[in-house]
Amino acid sequence: MFSNYLIGLREGLEASLVVCILIAYLVKTDRRDALKPIWAGIAVAIALAFGFGCALEFGSQELTFQAQEALGGSLSILAVGLVTWMVFWMRRTARHLKSELHGRLDAALAMGTGALVATAFLAVGREGLETALFVWASVHAASDGTPRPLLGVALGLLTAVLLGWLFYRGALRINLAKFFTWTGGMLVVVAAGVLAYGFHDLQEADFLPGLTDKAFDISRTIPPDSWYGTLLKGVFNFQPDPTTLQVAVWLLYLIPTLALFLAPTRTTTPTPVRDKV
Repeated sequence: MFSNYLIGLREGLEASLVVCILIAYLVKTDRRDALKPIWAGIAVAIALAFGFGCALEFGSQELTFQAQEALGGSLSILAVGLVTWMVFWMRRTARHLKSELHGRLDAALAMGTGALVATAFLAVGREGLETALFVWASVHAASDGTPRPLLGVALGLLTAVLLGWLFYRGALRINLAKFFTWTGGMLVVVAAGVLAYGFHDLQEADFLPGLTDKAFDISRTIPPDSWYGTLLKGVFNFQPDPTTLQVAVWLLYLIPTLALFLAPTRTTTPTPVRDKV
């Protein structure tokens, strides 16, 4: 449940910050007339993300077992790729996100209502689709027959909306760089578990060999139905009897990705430019 809460919080907060930046800019520049198109674009983006998630969930139920496992494994790998790109992108561009969105919004204001709707839709829609795909993959990997994974996602999204509102009202100030670094690192750990589970799905679909080649089996020490086994599965997508391929994929993804993500970034000091008269 915690891993799904983290996904909802992290992804939802990014979308909330984008919405806050757009709305605050329009209010401060006295362009409240443009708020309706912005909210319309946001609503369409949310509806699209929700519809995409429902299509993944209900569409996959009509497939055979092997087809379900093949689809689940493929989408899990795709989701991990998108989330990995996202955490690195946010780490690199978080400082310039506000000015970038302001520039797009200025251009859209000059073009008219349709451009405003499209700007809000594109800004929020990408986050929404990524969130829907990764949430589906994570819930699919951590599913234990209870609604707890979905409850965790819902609580994370609600927390993100609340934090976004507090940011907008100026009632909350945190170091966003540190926040996204810590949550991004934890999200990489969660993604490693989703990736390993995705490869296991492909093994169950007979797309990859080695389903019976277990790296280890500690099911007696950590029973999957115990409270601590459930906790480990919910947080890290832990499996007490993984295949050798799962362990190899987990290590090959987690170690280099986490090392690159946590490595200090190089900062360059811009050369001062004299204003021309």
